[in-house]
Amino acid sequence: PLVESGGDLVKAGESLRLSCAISGAMHSIQNMAWHRQAPGKQRELVASISSSGTTNYADFVKGRFTIFRDNAKRTVYLQMNSLKPEDTADYYCTVTGIRGFRSGDYWGQGTQVTVSS
Repeated sequence: PLVESGGDLVKAGESLRLSCAISGAMHSIQNMAWHRQAPGKQRELVASISSSGTTNYADFVKGRFTIFRDNAKRTVYLQMNSLKPEDTADYYCTVTGIRGFRSGDYWGQGTQVTVSS
């Protein structure tokens, strides 16, 4: 599974760093990404990073959030700066890889981020 951490209650303008570590056997790890889901809203992609380091960001986080990965630690991070109340959501990491004989996207359990105004 994927083990996420870093969610917290912060004030607008503050920063948080989310972490997502791969536990157990997984190989051929390709894309890693963060999604989020706010109460009453659909889940949306926040940022992704390929195995070569190419990143993509949703427009609503560009310039504020940074996704990066440490392949040796098998961990993906999301650095979130200048947080806004509208960033409040459950954040989920996803990893594309192979576990056993199954190739696909694996999801973390989610970590809650709450930004107060």
